[in-house]
Amino acid sequence: MIHTFLSLGGGEMMLVFLVFLLLFGANKIPEMAKGLGKGMKEFKKATDDIKRELSESTGGLTQEITDTTSDIKRNISEITNNITQDIKTQTEEVKKDATEMARDMNN
Repeated sequence: MIHTFLSLGGGEMMLVFLVFLLLFGANKIPEMAKGLGKGMKEFKKATDDIKRELSESTGGLTQEITDTTSDIKRNISEITNNITQDIKTQTEEVKKDATEMARDMNN
């Protein structure tokens, strides 16, 4: 049933518009469109109000999550830097030991 409504051609749409015009008259159509526009505006306003209220009610929670996430990222960065530094130190020691062993073997 929905598919037949969505597949209306140009002639069928014109017929629907003509019937609509005959039923409501040329004077009522702009009033109805104006009322529909006001209704859509009120609906958008109500939706924005709900979004704003939700945002305000969860504002503290959102900030807390953001702070916690920042702390976790900072801790991970510190741990990564420490591990990287330890690996560099160990690598340098191994290279130094390998160089000394090679030098001893050549002698």
